[in-house]
Amino acid sequence: MESGFTALLPETALATGAVLGLLLGSWLPLRHQWPVRLMAVLACLFGLAAVFAAPPLPHPVFGGSYAVDVATQTGRVVVLGGTLLVILLSAESVRSHPRESEFHVLVQLGALGTLVLLGATDLSLLVAGYLLASIPLYALAGFRRDPVGTEAALKYYLLGALFGVVMIAGATLLYGVGRSTGYAVLARTLPTAPPGVVAVAAVALLAGLLFKAGAVPTQFWIPDVTRGADAAVAALVTTLPKVGGLVALFRLVDGVFPADGGWPVLFAVLATAAMTLGNLAALNQPTVRGLLAYSTISQVGYLLLAVTVAVESEFAGPALLYYLLAYAVTNLGAFAMVCRFPHAETPRDYRGLARWRPGAAVVLLVCLLGLVGTPPTAVFLGKLRVFLAAVDGGYGWLAVVAVVNTVISLFYYLRWLVPVFLPAVSVRDGGPVPAGGRAALGGGIAASVSLLAGIGAGLFLPLLNGPVLP
Repeated sequence: MESGFTALLPETALATGAVLGLLLGSWLPLRHQWPVRLMAVLACLFGLAAVFAAPPLPHPVFGGSYAVDVATQTGRVVVLGGTLLVILLSAESVRSHPRESEFHVLVQLGALGTLVLLGATDLSLLVAGYLLASIPLYALAGFRRDPVGTEAALKYYLLGALFGVVMIAGATLLYGVGRSTGYAVLARTLPTAPPGVVAVAAVALLAGLLFKAGAVPTQFWIPDVTRGADAAVAALVTTLPKVGGLVALFRLVDGVFPADGGWPVLFAVLATAAMTLGNLAALNQPTVRGLLAYSTISQVGYLLLAVTVAVESEFAGPALLYYLLAYAVTNLGAFAMVCRFPHAETPRDYRGLARWRPGAAVVLLVCLLGLVGTPPTAVFLGKLRVFLAAVDGGYGWLAVVAVVNTVISLFYYLRWLVPVFLPAVSVRDGGPVPAGGRAALGGGIAASVSLLAGIGAGLFLPLLNGPVLP
């Protein structure tokens, strides 16, 4: 049990930071709650230090209900680093806010739930992680308490509650036919269970994880939350929960569900639908937030390629982990520019940005072309690896569909980028009005990491090669 607590230091750091932040925020003046933000930053930094200091050998903890392996460790780095970026992006909008402490507590709790999803190898813990990664985000979506944000939060909550109940029902059915909630036992008992019941239960269980990932057909909440929530919150909910949801999906498909259940075909269909729907819908979006909302749906489609061939290709696991890292940092960088220029709602509003604020223009160029998959950004190599994994797993046609969708995505990203490098409408027009420097710093960090992770991928890609425990 002692080794189990040591292995869970990153999760413990977030939980401690959230509890202490809530207590400290109760005593601080309403307009001076910055110590809670500092505590959240320290919790994330401590968690990252614990990840890098942890032993490299994969091992289960707490009776095999939680796995500390390469998937968990990589996901921890992405989630904790992404949480730090979200805190940085939100500094201008929540600084001196009367509920600033609650904001940072909810962010930490949402990140904690995502970490639980990452390593859960027990159905009970998986459901607990889903709830913990969902409920705080419902509150964050409506944090501004304006009509648009409240409506978005309500839709987010209702869909989350619906798919959460379906997920719990699926977990209950799997427990009934598999006689256990542990993944290791289920992997032995489900192949001999009634296949019809297993299929229904598994689909119900997957519905909750697909909701967390924002995949089709559970994606309806993404456009509303992206448009209605604070920009930093939109960056959070469209990025970090995907990491936990997709890693949890990979564990189930790779090590628990019967290999002859037709799961690759199901995920191939879902991947195709997500890519196609996201890209085609993004083409006609009038606002940059709407564009990013449907962009994130299409990105889930590419990520699902790795889940599709989880069993058939040995490259699927490392490809998924690298792509998650690349996508998270690049998407957060794009949202950083939305936070930087909150009054620039449409692509035309960014006209003249390259002349007046060349640094912001470079960040936007790197992140948007990165989301397309342009070298030398990290998303390029991430897409390439999942495409190769799909081909290696016998789904070459799915890789072709993904390449076609990548070409389609170039058009709507360019629709945002082209005005950036056009001259301003008038000499007096100084381009979009910035809100603060912290978002600029966050965008610069994200764009730099995206480039460095792409250029120096050969240095740390071997670190992603390792077994993913069931």
